[in-house]
Parts: sequence; structure tokens; C-alpha cells
Amino acid sequence: MQNHNSPLSPEIWLNDLFSCKAVQQGGVIRRKRRDVERFVGMEAFLQEVNRRGFHVAENAGQLLIFCNRAPLRWLTAPPPISSKEIGPKSFKDFGTSLNHSH
Repeated sequence: MQNHNSPLSPEIWLNDLFSCKAVQQGGVIRRKRRDVERFVGMEAFLQEVNRRGFHVAENAGQLLIFCNRAPLRWLTAPPPISSKEIGPKSFKDFGTSLNHSH
């Protein structure tokens, strides 16, 4: 959801984000998902990331933006976990809901 009370337009916010030094050097930047949703909206943000050929990953409400076109490769893989180990309250972190109808 975009914040219409922000002094920055979504276009200015995106321009500021993608004009920082780390972006120019092909580095990695991090932003809170909440801020992206508030200031520009997730759809517009992802369109701009895709337009630039960048990659974005999310973990615990943080967006990691890889400001280059290099492929991503995980060096570690998380061990598989069961829903009993996660617990029902953690499913919100994965953007899914737990259906208890059996």
C-alpha cells in the first residue's frame, strides 16, 4: 500500500533508492518490506527491479536487492523442517496460512 502522505513521490523514492553508490557499483542494498510497500508499493518496486535486471530476495521482512545481473547461488541450504518444528504462528513469515480443516 502506497503512502499518499509521503513528501516523496514513488518515482522520486525509487530514483533515490537506485541512485545510491552501492547500486552504481553493482552491490547489494537492503530495505524493509514495510517501507517499500508504504512509499512506492510492492508491484511498482518489483517492476523496477525487473526492468533493471536485478534480483530481490526476502527474509524476515527485509528485502535484499542484488544490484547486478549475476546469477544467485546459495552456498548453504537450510535443513528441511516440519510444520511441527515451525509451529503455526511462524507460517505468517512465509506468506501462507495453515489450514486446520482435517
